[in-house]
Amino acid sequence: MIKVVKIGGNVIDNEVALERFVADFAALEGEKVLVHGGGKLATRLAEKLEIPTTMIDGRRVTDRETLDVVTMVYAGLVNKRVVAMLQASGCNAIGLSGADAGAIRATRRKAKPIDYGFVGDIAVEGVNAEFIQNLTKMGVVPVFCSIMHDGEGTLLNCNADSVASAVAVALAQVEDTELLFCFEKAGVLRDVDDPESVIAEIRPQSYKTLLADGVVNKGMIPKIDGAFRALESGVKVVTIKHSADLNSNCGTKIML
Repeated sequence: MIKVVKIGGNVIDNEVALERFVADFAALEGEKVLVHGGGKLATRLAEKLEIPTTMIDGRRVTDRETLDVVTMVYAGLVNKRVVAMLQASGCNAIGLSGADAGAIRATRRKAKPIDYGFVGDIAVEGVNAEFIQNLTKMGVVPVFCSIMHDGEGTLLNCNADSVASAVAVALAQVEDTELLFCFEKAGVLRDVDDPESVIAEIRPQSYKTLLADGVVNKGMIPKIDGAFRALESGVKVVTIKHSADLNSNCGTKIML
């Protein structure tokens, strides 16, 4: 079974957490793909360059100048830093954007009702699963940032969770696939202030209740929505867990 692992930006920002995760990921047996977010480095660089950062509902508006910044940070500094750390841990990784070898193509999001600028959405058909699988079969681990392309020369900033889900679904068409979302919490929590309140599993009916009660909200909603779509599209297992628990049977399993 091939594993698609997404690592959150808050872990990218934490040197100690990132080092532990990289060591654990390198030790993960079998074929695997890593997708990473960007963390806060892009915001800090934009501030230094005096480029304003605009967020709407927690999502970054990516104008032309901001696109340059996130490309430099996500596809450059962060991606190559993670790849270098993996190489040092004995994991033969290759850093990629969606544009490299046409691996993942996205479509620019429509300007209405909200114009997010150069932000893209990914369809499963836009993922070159054969190319990714060829790399993993050779023992090479693809490490994708969240910068994609539209096939017409334009780069697009995409949500890293969506990238991971699309890659997992595309690979699921050719082999059994597991999708893991790793971030700074132990899973989906019933009480955000209680790290021990991990919900062991979420199914469609219980998810409705969690939404209605406000237990699941904000950024966790698109993550879980994407998890259900992935399962419905052939992914075998989806788990949301702490980055330090990558190789343990912890976290929240999303199940149909």
